Amino acid sequence: MNRQQFEQQFETISDQIWDFAETRYQEFRSSALQADFLEDQGFQITKNPGGIATAFSASFGSGHPVIGLLGEYDALPRMNQTANACERQSDRPGAAGHGCGHNLLGTGTMEAACLIKNWLEETSLSGTVIYYGCPAEEGGAGKAFLTRSGCFDGLDFALAWHPGSKTGLIKEALANIRVIFDFTGKSAHAAAHPELGRSALDACELMNVGVNYLREHVKSDARMHYAYLNDGGDAPNIVPASATLLYALRAPQSSYVAELYDRVTDVAKGAALMTGTKVSYRTVSAYADLLSAPAMETLMMKAMQEAEKPEYTEEDYAVAAKFMRLPELSDLSGTADAASIDQTMREEAASAHTSIDAEILPADQTIYLGSTDVGDVSWQVPTGLISVAAEATGCALHTWQIVAQGKSPLAHKGMHYAARILFAAAKQLYSSPELCECIQADYQRIKGSRTYRSMLPDSVKPGDF
Repeated sequence: MNRQQFEQQFETISDQIWDFAETRYQEFRSSALQADFLEDQGFQITKNPGGIATAFSASFGSGHPVIGLLGEYDALPRMNQTANACERQSDRPGAAGHGCGHNLLGTGTMEAACLIKNWLEETSLSGTVIYYGCPAEEGGAGKAFLTRSGCFDGLDFALAWHPGSKTGLIKEALANIRVIFDFTGKSAHAAAHPELGRSALDACELMNVGVNYLREHVKSDARMHYAYLNDGGDAPNIVPASATLLYALRAPQSSYVAELYDRVTDVAKGAALMTGTKVSYRTVSAYADLLSAPAMETLMMKAMQEAEKPEYTEEDYAVAAKFMRLPELSDLSGTADAASIDQTMREEAASAHTSIDAEILPADQTIYLGSTDVGDVSWQVPTGLISVAAEATGCALHTWQIVAQGKSPLAHKGMHYAARILFAAAKQLYSSPELCECIQADYQRIKGSRTYRSMLPDSVKPGDF
């Protein structure tokens, strides 16, 4: 099998997972597709780790170092978009779509696992590679549950990547906890006997107002988001007896997220008290912040620089230019000349090759990812996490533009580049016991006396949310 044939296998798998577009804990076809392929390649498959039906691991080799490669394949709800369409267009309105590129993420990581396996066979070096098919990164905390069940015990290192519009190190991510607040009141006729009602919707509204006032009195890098899961119904003449909010609380450290949790739950209790309703709340998902060791960052930086970089065609640049987000146009939105300026700037970007960011971000900078359950793994074992350009310049994750580009040559080239980077990093670890010792020592130095404690209550199970 030549290189083109080897890479084509993974492009086909990635495109199939893009088509499946399965959301958290429903990735049955996606996980089975990957597990079956890796089993055919000679990996030993373990299904349902941590009791999660859509998770699996695939291992090859023996001895140390043991390197875990973290894959994902879940899609986002209501993000369906026609492939390669440069405007909002859906073949299946309301269906899920890969707005975070996890079809590429998991498949590229799996490609790296196969490259490592082939290399270990050729060199006969000691070492084990384990690919982890991890479900439910999008809100479901898949790796946090896998961590809690001990699935990553025994690893020496973990490597991961994420598609983006830039290539560089990911050195930080916010801790994140998701909490559901259920308010229960008393229904009544809103005109005839409103005094008999106790509005659960009013309680939700007052909670949101309270949290919005709270923003002034928390750290500036804290984040608090909310959405209605139940808005009390669509009949304005009935006092709503039930309403439900989902809150996501984020901060750079898990310890501060715990403080936010206490303050926000107090606000919820106050809202219930003010409205004569009752409130119950439960944590359904939680991610730790990312622990990154400089020595591991140095390794990943070297791997990005040494791995063979993609070769982009003029067509790649032209297509990417159509998807570019041009912030310069924001002030012109809706004006008569916006379209002509838009077209001119996109043509210039294509000809200047700026529609694809092919540069590696300097080592002293980090790419901001938001939150990821890779953070939980990073508190167990030294973890290298990078972003690789697989979409047009300026495109943001969780948008239809990302879904549309998920099958493009640019996406495939980014995926293969990511696989080569992870492979290059792994080769260094397998080949140098001194490097392994250096990274482990630096990791322990950074970690210090801090210990990992999952914010997930023991009562919460995978798939509860």
